[in-house]
Amino acid sequence: MSIASLSRLISLSIYPKQRKVFTLQFSSTSSADKFFTLLEKKQSNVEKTLALVNAKLDPNCVCEVLKRCSFDISQMGLRFFIWAGLQSNCRYSSYMYSKACEFLKIKQSPFLILDVIEAYKVEKCLVNVKMFKVILNLCKEARIADEALLVLRKVREFNLRPDITIYNVVIRLFCEKGDMDMANKLMKEIGLIDLYPDMITYFAMIKGFCNAGRLENACELFQAMRDQGFSPNALVYSVILEGICMHGSTEKALEFLEEMETTGGSCSPNVITYTSVIKRFCEKGHTMEALRILDRMETCGCAPNRVTVITLIEGFCAEGHVEEAYKLIDKVAGRGVSDGDCYSALVVSLIRINRLDEAEILFRKMLASGAKPDGIACSLMIREICRKGRVLDGFCLYDEIEQMRFLSSIDSDIYSILLVGLCQQSHSVEAAKLARSMLNKRIRLKAIYVNKIIEHLKNSGDKELAIQLSRIAR
Repeated sequence: MSIASLSRLISLSIYPKQRKVFTLQFSSTSSADKFFTLLEKKQSNVEKTLALVNAKLDPNCVCEVLKRCSFDISQMGLRFFIWAGLQSNCRYSSYMYSKACEFLKIKQSPFLILDVIEAYKVEKCLVNVKMFKVILNLCKEARIADEALLVLRKVREFNLRPDITIYNVVIRLFCEKGDMDMANKLMKEIGLIDLYPDMITYFAMIKGFCNAGRLENACELFQAMRDQGFSPNALVYSVILEGICMHGSTEKALEFLEEMETTGGSCSPNVITYTSVIKRFCEKGHTMEALRILDRMETCGCAPNRVTVITLIEGFCAEGHVEEAYKLIDKVAGRGVSDGDCYSALVVSLIRINRLDEAEILFRKMLASGAKPDGIACSLMIREICRKGRVLDGFCLYDEIEQMRFLSSIDSDIYSILLVGLCQQSHSVEAAKLARSMLNKRIRLKAIYVNKIIEHLKNSGDKELAIQLSRIAR
């Protein structure tokens, strides 16, 4: 085959794909042109005319139209978005609602939503419940509860009946806002118009009451939900348990945890549930009680994970029970949680309670035994040694860690701290070695150290190294 023939064959295999991509992009842009041209006219009852446009409607087209409308015809852009969301070939994801809020600045200009609804009314547009659902989903994305309530009140002005989905959106927004009185009022209102709360309603309300510290209300609603025939799942149990741990007593938390264990099935507490309770106990200074929860957890056949163990280690050290932390590691290390993770957490915790000498001894034992310390432990250990003025020791430890290939996740700032310390203490050989290592790894110098380090390297005769290092400074 000749070179010319081979060239044609390659061209045929590549360029059609490129044309296809270009055609798709052009198609979305040309469709957006048609819709935007119509919207610019600001016609009354524009939705009727939009339906006559012969153009492909897809998420890319919608985003392009919104982007163009965002400058001076935001209201028309919002009407287009609502109309497009009702078309069978254009269903919105949460991403699309997010982009619409961004382009139309719904959070900053919430009145835009009410202006559109008023325009529908003035122009006597044909409005349905689905349109209100699109509007309320925008309110949900923008987290504007008060405006969502006004939208809910507007539904009946169009002789429409709000359903439980509409109420759920507004109730959830007020729960997230922390206005549980209004959320509760809306829930009671549901029963007055022949609607019934569903699992989504109960979950939003229970979570809202728990977050607000109103545990009695949450528990009453939890019981009411069961009385209505709803079977609470693990998520509902976990939310109440989290609320009890945060705002209630540890005794009540243990009672509720026991109820979950007794109920069993899909309501059985999992590792996340147990860890959440353990974390709350530790935060309240009850780490020894948290340890008993670990025992219950294992009795129920639920193995602790890395977060569970680290939480307990941090709790023990914070309360001064370091020996208990060592005992815990002896008990759980190697059973789903590595030695390296356990001892790294202990090293970090010891440093935080100012027991640096003990942390360093433990850290060096880890290296000697082959247990891999994590990036946080390595970074903190070297940083603290340097802070004590033992920069050369810090470099030797760094060098040892590097030879064992344990430096993959070390904080890049540690290199700058080490290097400036070596320069200040005139350890020129070590400074040059570290600087070359930084160059090889493309690690940038921290800006505040650049001048000192460059000046030292130049003074020690490493001008070329100084120039190279300055090029990757930040």
